[in-house]
Parts: sequence; structure tokens; C-alpha cells
Amino acid sequence: MGTIALDLERPSQPVQVARSATVASIAIAVGRMTGLLREMVMANKFGAGFSYDAFLLAFRIPNLTRDLFAEGSLSSAFVPTFTATLTKEGAEEAALLANLVSTSIVLVVGAVCGLGIIFAPALVTLLAPGFAAEPGKFELAVHLTRIMFPFLLLVALAVQAAGMLNSCGAFGLPALASTAFNVGAVVFGLGLGFWTGPYIGIAPIDGMAYGILIGGALQFAWQIPRLSRLGFSFRLAFRRSHPGLHRIFALMLPALLANAAVQINAVVNTSYASRLSDPLRGHDGPVSWLGYALRFVQLPLGLFGAALASALLPSVARSAAIGNLEEFRNTVSRSLNLIFLFTIPSSVILIVLGRPIIGLVFQSGRFQEYDTHQTALALACYSFGLLAYASVKILNPAFYALADSRTPMYASLLSIVANVCLPLVLLERFHFSFAALALTTSFAVTLEAVVLFLRLRQKLTGIDGRYLLERFARISAAAVAMTAALLFVMAAVPSFDLPGRWSYAFELATALPVGLVVFVASCRALQVSELDLGTAVFSGALRRRIFAAHARIRS
Repeated sequence: MGTIALDLERPSQPVQVARSATVASIAIAVGRMTGLLREMVMANKFGAGFSYDAFLLAFRIPNLTRDLFAEGSLSSAFVPTFTATLTKEGAEEAALLANLVSTSIVLVVGAVCGLGIIFAPALVTLLAPGFAAEPGKFELAVHLTRIMFPFLLLVALAVQAAGMLNSCGAFGLPALASTAFNVGAVVFGLGLGFWTGPYIGIAPIDGMAYGILIGGALQFAWQIPRLSRLGFSFRLAFRRSHPGLHRIFALMLPALLANAAVQINAVVNTSYASRLSDPLRGHDGPVSWLGYALRFVQLPLGLFGAALASALLPSVARSAAIGNLEEFRNTVSRSLNLIFLFTIPSSVILIVLGRPIIGLVFQSGRFQEYDTHQTALALACYSFGLLAYASVKILNPAFYALADSRTPMYASLLSIVANVCLPLVLLERFHFSFAALALTTSFAVTLEAVVLFLRLRQKLTGIDGRYLLERFARISAAAVAMTAALLFVMAAVPSFDLPGRWSYAFELATALPVGLVVFVASCRALQVSELDLGTAVFSGALRRRIFAAHARIRS
């Protein structure tokens, strides 16, 4: 198979998906950067220990439910159904379906939030049994859980709004909604916790929890004006017999389990880590180190995996609706090639340069050098699964567009079982550290990705497997050259006794550009055509946005 022909005036569907993903990726990059800013604030103010462990678990409980229900099953079931309704029946019927879904969200998710607040002690006991061993830690986690649980309802509505905008071809604005959340969480969290909190009786960690709630409200409100301009508005609607609503409900349970692996595995790791003891920190540290490391894995995962997935789902849903499986197959295959191109070098960077990256971003205040070292260790272990994480985000939507939610469900359950059982074996037979939890998670998600790929290839009677394998081999070879270059620069460049974060900044400034240049040059030498596709699409999308902004200014 030859190189991909690029026609930016009349783009093929794979190119259109890549363009949409580029727009989403730029917006997500801003969101991830503000997310890192939020984590930097937390690291500086609370470090890795008692308060942040409790906050992380309390936030993870509604966040887990959000990932499973809102961004997982709801998005996966709603977007293909809404897209098909919009394509076949028009905007009026699609608006009715959207209002039926939003009404159901308010009723059902509102009830779940109420139950979550009531049963918060049981949830904390289930997810972090080790917290009870430290006086006050369990109680703090329960208190923070009750504050943040309503975040789930706000984000469920925000996810539905994003799905509607994606189906209408808008990707940048909904992707920027996470920026509104992060900025709101930081500004209002600091304001309530540190600036006005001492005068009104709000503890610093409580203020950050209230900031999460306000950020969730801003994430939803950010998208409402654009939906209004498209003719959509949120109204209460009741029609239990609507076929689209029935289809969404039928898809949601399998999709719930299908999207569960990453989130449940993170919670399982928290549970195991809460029982582990570090030689220097005791029980304080492992939960936080895994949480900080996972944040860095989510950066490239959001930039590339989530961005491509958000653009891919409406696109393949339209292909499936009109029965064009050849276009469907081509779109998924090219998306996987782009995932290889972006995530393989990202894994190398996170593994080799993890310590200076984490030190530069987090090491200050109560986050010490030892925390940097331990978090980098966890990050390296998580990074081995980055390609699999991103591939799952591409493969799952392909099954949903084919109205098959069972295969992703079974693959996800297999991943969860592997992640739960393998640490039990390691705990019994070997010296077990918190970093091994991240490694077993990488193994589990890789298993899930392989199962999904093999099953999709079978359903589509082929998915350009030989070409994918060839691209994977070439990009991996370029990544090996990149690794050698990074290691050489880090060993050859003299270390200076620079103060604070400057030493980490100097290390990154010297090694990272060399590594990237070697990777791009190696891809050119190995004729990796996806590099041209990514460059052309990115520059085209950027040019269009610049020209559109210029036109708006002139008008």
C-alpha cells in the first residue's frame, strides 16, 4: 500500500477525522496544561501525603462514576444514536432526543449523587481500606467525598453537550470545556480555601473541593451558548416510548462495563496502594505518587487518544449509518496509524525523561525530591501501556458505531480481572512495590487492546493488518533511535549545580529537542507517511483558524 494521498480541498474521511482531531487536540492541550497547573497547585500546597491522599480518593469516587457513566457509557451510547438521528431524521427529532436524555440525566444521576452522599463512608471503606489505620484520614476522605459528589451531575450534562457539538462538527469548543473546569477549580479553590476561607471557616482542602464543584458548573455552562446558536436548548421532556432513548439505554450497560477498565483499574491501584508502606513515608505517599503519575499519562492520552476518539465516533457512526464499511475500515486504520505515530515517542519521553519532567512541574513546597523520584518510577511503569490506552479509545468507538457494545464490555472485564488478580499473586510471592501496580495496569490494558483489535479485524474481514504492522515497526525503530539519542545527551551533557527547578529545565532543554529531531528524521528516513498526514492536517487546521480569526477581526 502506498502513501496516503492528501487532498485538503476535498478531504477523505480519514483526513477529515485527523483534521477534527487536530482541532480537538489543540484545545485538549490547553485543557491538559491547565490540569497540570491545578495539580501543581495541589502539589505545592499539600504535597504527597495525608490531605492529598484523602482529596485524591474523594475526587476519584465521583470522577470514577463520571468516567464510567458520563464520559464512558453515556457518550458511547448517545453520540452514535444522536448522530444517526440527526443524519436520518433531522435536527428537530435530534433536539427532542437530546432533551429526553438530559431529563433522564437530571433524574437518574441526581438520585445517584444523593445515594453517593449518604453512603460515602461505605464507598471510602471499599476503595481505600488502609485509610482507617491513620487517625482522621478516613473521616477527611468521607467529608470531601460528600462535598464533591454532585460534580457527577454537572459533568454528565457537560458530556452530553460535548457529544451534541461533536455530532454537529464542532470539536474545539467542547474540548476547551475542561479548561473552564480547571481554571474555575483553581481560582475558586484557592479563593475559598486560602484567601477567604480563614475568615469564613473553610479549611484549605475543603476550599479546593468546593472549587471542583464550581469548575464542573463552568464546564457545562461554557458550551450552552454554542448549542443555542445551533438551535438546541435544554428543556424537560418525557417520552418513555421514544426508540432513540430505548437504544441509548440498551447500549449504556455494555458500554458502562466496556469503558470501566482504565477507571476501575485506577481505583484498584488506589485500594492496593493504601495498604502498602514506603520505607521513608509509611502509608503516606504511594496513593499520591500513582495519582500524580497517572496525570502525566493522561496528557498525551488526551491530546492524541481522546482527541482522535472524539472526532472518530461521529465519523464512523455516519459511515455505519449509510453502510459504507470500506470507508469505515479505512478511517479506523488510519486513526490507529496516527496513534502509533504520537504515542510511541510519547512513551519514550515519559520513561526516559520522567524525572526531570516531574521535578520541573511538581517539585516545590511540600513536594520533595524523593516524591519526584517515586512518581517518576510509577510514570515509567504506566507509560508502557500508553499505546494500548490510546488504541482502546480508538477501537471502542468503532464497535459502538457497529452497534456492538458487547465485545468492548468483555475485553474490559478481562482487563479488570487481570489487573485485580495479578497484584494478588505478586503480593503473595514477591517483594511488591507501588510501582508494580502501574506495571500490571499497563499489562492489563495491553491485553484489552489486543483482544479488541483481533475481534474488530474479524468483524470487518480485515483492517489493513499488514500495513499497520509495518507502520508500527517503522515508528518503533524511529523510537529506538530517539531513545538512544536521549540517553546519549543525558550522559554527555555536563551537569551543573543549578538551583531548584533550573537543573530539571536545563536537562529537558538539552535532551528533548535532540530526541524529537532524531525521531522525525528517522521517520523521514523510514518513509513513515503518517508524519506527512499529521503535519499537513495540523498546518491546514491552524491556517484555517488564523484566517477565520483574521476575517472576524476585519468584519
